Amino acid sequence: MANPARVGAYSILLPSAPHQAVRLPAAAPPSVSKCELQMHHHGRNKPPRVSLACSASNLPCTEPAYVLKAMLAEETIGPRSDVERDARIRKHLKNPELSPSAYDTAWVAMVPLPDSDPQAPCFPQCVEWILQNQHSSGSWGINEFGLLANKDIMLSTLACIIALHKWNVGSDHIRRGLEFIGSNFSTVMDDQIVSPVGFNLIFPGMLNHAFGMRLIIPVTEADINGILHLREMELTRLSEEKSCGKDAYLAYVAEEGLVNLLDYNQVMKFQRKNGSLFNSPAATAAALVHYYDNKALQYLDSIVSIFGGAVPTAYPQNIYYQLSMVDMLEKIGISRHFSSDINSILDKAYISWLQRDEEIMQDVETCAMAFRLLRMNGYDVSSDDLSHVAEASTFHSSLEGYLNHTKSLLELYKASKVCLSENELILENISNWSGHLLAEKLRCDGTQRMPIFGEVEYTLKFPFYATVEPLDHKRNIEHFDSRVTQQLKRKNMPCHVNQDLLDFAVEDFSFSQSIYQDELCHLESWEKENRLEQLKFLRKGSLINCYLSAAVTLSTHELSDARIACAKTIALVLVTDDFFDVGASKEEQENLIALVEKWDHHDEVEFCSEQVEIVFSAFYSTVKHIGEMASAVQKRDVTKHLNETWLHYLRSAATEAEWQRNQYVPTVEEYMIEAVNSFAEGPIMLTSLYFVQQKLEEYIIKDPEYHELLRIKGNCGRLLNDTRGFERESSEGKLNIISLLVLQSGGSMSIEAAQEAVQESIASCRRDLLRMVVGEDRVVPRVCKEVFWRFCRTVHLFYCQTDGFSSPKEMLRTMNAIFREPLKLQHTSPLDAQSEQ
Repeated sequence: MANPARVGAYSILLPSAPHQAVRLPAAAPPSVSKCELQMHHHGRNKPPRVSLACSASNLPCTEPAYVLKAMLAEETIGPRSDVERDARIRKHLKNPELSPSAYDTAWVAMVPLPDSDPQAPCFPQCVEWILQNQHSSGSWGINEFGLLANKDIMLSTLACIIALHKWNVGSDHIRRGLEFIGSNFSTVMDDQIVSPVGFNLIFPGMLNHAFGMRLIIPVTEADINGILHLREMELTRLSEEKSCGKDAYLAYVAEEGLVNLLDYNQVMKFQRKNGSLFNSPAATAAALVHYYDNKALQYLDSIVSIFGGAVPTAYPQNIYYQLSMVDMLEKIGISRHFSSDINSILDKAYISWLQRDEEIMQDVETCAMAFRLLRMNGYDVSSDDLSHVAEASTFHSSLEGYLNHTKSLLELYKASKVCLSENELILENISNWSGHLLAEKLRCDGTQRMPIFGEVEYTLKFPFYATVEPLDHKRNIEHFDSRVTQQLKRKNMPCHVNQDLLDFAVEDFSFSQSIYQDELCHLESWEKENRLEQLKFLRKGSLINCYLSAAVTLSTHELSDARIACAKTIALVLVTDDFFDVGASKEEQENLIALVEKWDHHDEVEFCSEQVEIVFSAFYSTVKHIGEMASAVQKRDVTKHLNETWLHYLRSAATEAEWQRNQYVPTVEEYMIEAVNSFAEGPIMLTSLYFVQQKLEEYIIKDPEYHELLRIKGNCGRLLNDTRGFERESSEGKLNIISLLVLQSGGSMSIEAAQEAVQESIASCRRDLLRMVVGEDRVVPRVCKEVFWRFCRTVHLFYCQTDGFSSPKEMLRTMNAIFREPLKLQHTSPLDAQSEQ
């Protein structure tokens, strides 16, 4: 029976799942040690996640250059190539080292000792840190990119001056700090320099406070009036707004910039369970300066006891920093080298998610990133947990929403795309409004110079399911800035580890690229040796597309054998497809199938033409060699099963050719059964998986789960192929799914409606496949299911705008970027490097 996938008022009849297969009694599932998380009903047993890694090649030592280079890969590159660098990255993954914030430390230093008479600092170690950490310029704060002054530094310097003056210490420090502010006051009024959150309220408010303390700042009265005017304009604007988001914003900056203009209760309603205001030491300390609160004091006590004299910009933020590191490792292509560390971080994040920890749930950016990373790595997280940001109105009620924070919006948009069911309406809503707001940001004048907007534009243009890892990795490496910016009152990736990440990623990608080039040379030799260029019917320039398809799917340099076997398999599929489609007579087609059926006894069948001889000879020698290689990896003979898979594919190709000759119009159900088989998922996937999973037992590839993965992936690929090939095939008088839907509707369905129905079915297949890949492990190993998903992304890339296999020039840019063009590292200018709000 067919399985109808509903698409509006119509259904595309897709092949149903196969009947229950009988497992061979001798092939029991191997025992696998499991890392289990014992949770409440949302939890589940979690088998260890395995990174894609090819088994060792068993080829003789006379192999081509690409094999020899791959064998040396572990000695040449990777985490072992720099033990100290590897250790630093692992240490940082486990315990992120947070940069000290002079601004936050200054506010903590201002907190008085409760019930002291006369007043004394509650945290004298913070006062001492200020005394010990003034720059030679007279300033305090992070002086990056060679900038003498920016608005962060100006604000940090003023806060440190006020703290020292409050406790009547460091008169020389205060003098030099005041001179620095006076010399660089133009920075404050420069609207071309990005401002920290609340700067136009905080800096003027602190300036007033400094004047009240009788501090003399060497600036003109006009300058002072100018900055105070900005404050009044901001207060007027805020007074006209009524929103929960505004209340959160005012509480965030109130005590530092507005002193007693806000009611204590209005501020403290945003206090978190840990005693802080927004996990901000500065905001919490500023409140304590004016109002005593025991929980707030305990929060600051705990931070100072951990960090000593200097505190960070935000705390606690370990989950955010660790997830950001995991995300970055994945984005630049080196996560597989740190899989155990990543698994440990994700396990802890999952526990925090189930406990609805404030550190995750009350920060929009962290919550969205955690959802995406956990779901994509196989954890059972519900989209219902994002209900608090399901609508734009609820997002705007948050602090991030009021600030229109681009990174939070981008993370929400990315999270919304990890959809596993058409019923996840929360994700659909988030996708709609966050995508709209991001697109609006791109249209705004002056935003393009911000580094993050390049990522926004890329994410909106290329959905994550239509990109491939080598291209993503290359782009992310090229746009990676190893320098760290510290923007006041915003989270930042901590300190020096970024350079280590960049160095590692550059080495890894460059080495993979050199392997790709050697493998491509090997394939070109293989094509000549097998006389494939003599086949006049074969699409020109197709070989490099076949290799591109394999390389972007099985991209890590360790998977060289899998990549070569996969590329040759795809090339044979393309040869066979053109052979049955345009290059052979009925007699030649039957002759080829008869030869394959005989296989090792093919000498009993005569070749009816030279082109049959070329096709079969290439077919026989290549599949036989791949089978021998795969059998060596699997430690059992798998050649027979490979041959059976190929024969199944060839018979479907012959059936379609027979339909074409006889002008037979199949039903949609008939068409999809043969069309999915002729898309060659069977031989391509099986060949690849034999080199990816060292023990791919026979019971696995006979299991219904494996066949369901093949069916869904095949449906998705075939429908994408038909969508892009519709006009060409229609002009050639060939049928595909779109023309069949129109024909069988009796004229009630237009071409546009049929195309829309197919697109909906593709989206459904994609969701179903992703749900199987990230779902609870059953029979097919996770590492194998991930290959199905990677192939799905590759197919989307090839059929993004056209049929990539039929239009090799369309893929030329992608080929060059991955195989030939070296990395072009970019560094942001000092102005651009300042994080936007």
